[in-house]
This record gives sequence, structure tokens and C-alpha cells, in this order.
Amino acid sequence: MQQCTEMAVRFADDLEDESTTFHPEYSHQLYGDDEVAFGYKGLQIQLYYSAGNLSTLFKVKYSARVTEKFDCVEPDDVEGKIREIIPAGFSCNTDDFTSLLEKETNFKPFGTLLHTYNVHNVEEGEDFTYQIHKVDLSCPGFREYHKRLQTFLMWFIETASFIDVDDDRWDFFLVFEKYNKDGETLFATVGYMTVYNYYVYPDKTRPRVSQMLILPPFQGEGHGAQLLEAVHMFYCNLHKVQDITAEDPSENYVKLRDYVLVKLCQTLPSFSTDKLPLGFSDDMATEAREKFKINKKHARRVYEILRLRVTDMSDETKARDYRLEVKKRLFAPTKKNQREMTKMMKCLRPEELASHISQMDTALQQEELEKSYQELLAEYRRVIERLAQA
Repeated sequence: MQQCTEMAVRFADDLEDESTTFHPEYSHQLYGDDEVAFGYKGLQIQLYYSAGNLSTLFKVKYSARVTEKFDCVEPDDVEGKIREIIPAGFSCNTDDFTSLLEKETNFKPFGTLLHTYNVHNVEEGEDFTYQIHKVDLSCPGFREYHKRLQTFLMWFIETASFIDVDDDRWDFFLVFEKYNKDGETLFATVGYMTVYNYYVYPDKTRPRVSQMLILPPFQGEGHGAQLLEAVHMFYCNLHKVQDITAEDPSENYVKLRDYVLVKLCQTLPSFSTDKLPLGFSDDMATEAREKFKINKKHARRVYEILRLRVTDMSDETKARDYRLEVKKRLFAPTKKNQREMTKMMKCLRPEELASHISQMDTALQQEELEKSYQELLAEYRRVIERLAQA
């Protein structure tokens, strides 16, 4: 059984402070589905990163290890697996790493400043300042920094992979915390997002969010929403951008996107309270795309959330109208499948027909539709609740 520990270090004392450590959510990409390194007792894998520049200290500790000579088996190559993902130049000696911490005052955020915001820290009783920067690969030193930064993906995104940084269609957006140490201003890495600019015929691009990560010590503080909103606002100012999408978004990302897009669209004239009960309109889709680069599918979700917010669900008629409106959209793919099934039935042999007929069970479809509706309602209500607290 192994324990993997990561830490973002600001002060030398942090190396002995376990409260500043965090543990990976995933390690299967390095150690298999069981996430176990064979052949060790008391194994500890320690990765320390300087808070700003992400200079790395890598240590492996264990109380015992099997040997080929005495145990006739070889232990897993723990160090080799880690060396595959962390770039060259890391330290294995604490003193060497401590000397690198002293150079953190020289680290400054890369790229162009897009947005500055404050978050109130209840424990400290003060506001902390954060900055979001837009970066490209031409920034001096950024390629090396990005190699260190992307190693976090392997531990916190289940299907993570490293990107091809030689492709200049990548955009990078980084979040930094601005803090003071001995009277000097320093910066700590908070998180980042990568966006790939796809070509859309004849003269547009479609930015697609590929990776997004807020480091564990900063999660739950609203940085993800700040980052996604800043990214949308950046692309809103580019005429060539058609709309913004995401590559294989996780459930958490969809929830975050719902909140940010509703927050942006709630003040648009086409989404006004008097127009929401009239249904989703072309005006809504057009205004969402032109103002905030939101595609029609996402604009429809925004409409449904905002309409729920203004609908008195205790009124049976209003609740029924809303339910039918949402279910009509949810049922559309099923209805299409039914039409295709009807065409197929004319060509199927009896035994093939029997295997497909169960898919047309109306009662089961209604049950699944209601389940999907209730789950969606719960998601929408969480977004509305978060908006009320903002």
C-alpha cells in the first residue's frame, strides 16, 4: 500500500507542515487499475512544488522492499513511473529545493493580465487577491513551466493526457494568488485551463476547453467560476470566434458552466422575466451567441434554468407547462430513435425484431423520462441556489 503526497510550498517551514499537503484522486494511469505499487512496505511518494514556479522536489521513502535476490520477484519501478511524467530538472535533495524557494521572489505570472478579483478568507479574516492571465507558448520560460504544471493532471483528472505544445492553436489561461512574504510580493499557482482553437468554415474559430484544473488547496473558493467567466469574456471580444465548447466535459464542469452561463445571460433582454414563460426563442439563441459566444444547446439550458427560477412550481398549471417544455426537449432524441426503429422494422427478420421491440416499451420510456426530468430539476435548483448566494 502506498501513500502519495503533494504539496505547494511557499516557506521552508511548509516542508514539515502536513496541513499544507494534499493527496491525489487518481493514480491508475501510473500504477494500474488497482492503484497499488507492488513490493514495498510503508511506501511514501512525495512531490513538493514551489508555489509559484513549480520547481519540484521528488522523494520516495519506504520501510522495506522485496528484492529479486532474496524474494525472487522484482518490486514495481515506482521512481521510474514518476520520472516518466515529471520533467527533468527536479530536485531529490531538500537543501537544493530550499535554495530554489529563495528564488521564488523572481517568479512573475506569464502572459497578459485579464482579470483581478478578491476572495474573502474567513480563517484569516481578510481578502486575498487573485489574477487571471492569458498565455501563449511564445512567453519566455512558459514551456518549461507548463511541463511542470501539467503533471498535476495525472493525479486529478481521470482520463488526463498531455497536450502537444508544438501546436500554436492552444491558448492557456492561468490563475495566480498574489501574496506577501517578508515585505515582497509573490505569486502562487492556483489553477489553469487549456483551450484549443478549432477552425470553422469559412473564417471562424471554435475554442474548445480541453483541460481545467483548480489545485486542491484552492477548490471550493469560486476560482473555477472566475476562470471560466474570464475565458468567455476574453473570446467575446474576438469577432472570429463563433462559439465556445468543451471536450468531453465532466459532471462538475457542466455544473460550473451552467452557473457561469446563467450568470452572464440573466441580464440579457431576450431572457427577461416576461419573455421566459413564452418559451425558448431564436432571439435567445442569437443574443447568447453574439454577446457571450454561447451555442444554441447551452443557451437552451440557460433558458430552462432561468424559467424555473421565475416559475411558481406550486401552481399546477405553471408547473405542468414547465415540465412539458423540458420533457419535450428530453424526449426529442427518443422520438427520433422511434422513427428510425419504425423504418428498421420493415426490414428486420422476426428474431431481429424481437431483440429490438423491448426498446419501444412506452411505459419504460416514460419512467426514464421522468427520472431524467427530476435529476435535471435538482441540478437546475442547485444553480439557482448558488446564484442567490453570489
